[in-house]
Amino acid sequence: MTLPPLPDEAVALGAHAADWRAAVREAGRALTRAGAVRIEYSERMISVIDEFGAYVVIAPGLALAHARPGPDVLREGLAVVTLAEPVAFGHPHNDPVRVVLGLAVANAEEHVASVAALANAFNDPAAVERVAAATSAAEVRAILGMGDGR
Repeated sequence: MTLPPLPDEAVALGAHAADWRAAVREAGRALTRAGAVRIEYSERMISVIDEFGAYVVIAPGLALAHARPGPDVLREGLAVVTLAEPVAFGHPHNDPVRVVLGLAVANAEEHVASVAALANAFNDPAAVERVAAATSAAEVRAILGMGDGR
C-alpha cells in the first residue's frame, strides 16, 4: 500500500484558519496547487462534514478531509496542512485538530488503499505531533514513511 504523491505544493505548514471550514479549504487549496483537484473540491469536502459530522477527525488532533470521486478530481492526491492554532471540528474526543489531511481519489479502490496507508502512517500516536511540528515538506514525507515520495 502506498500513499498518493505529496509534492511540496501540497504541503502547507503553520496555516492560519479561523475554523474547521477554513482549515478544510486550506487542504483543498493545497490539493489544487498540486494539480490533483479543481478548487470546487474544497466545498465538496466541507459538504461531507456538514452532512455526516466530524467523523473525519480520525485521531486526536488529526482530520482526514475527503469527498467522493467526482469530475473535480483530476487525479489521486494527498495534502498535509498544519495549523498555527488548532481548530475544533466538533468531534467529542479528538478535537482540537492540528493537522488536516486532504485526500482526493478517482475511484473507491484508491480510497480504501489510501485510507489504509494513512492509518498505517499514523499508527504511531506521536506521528500527529511530529507532523504538526514539521518545518518542511521533506520532513512531513519522512514522518509519513514516504522517503522523498514526490
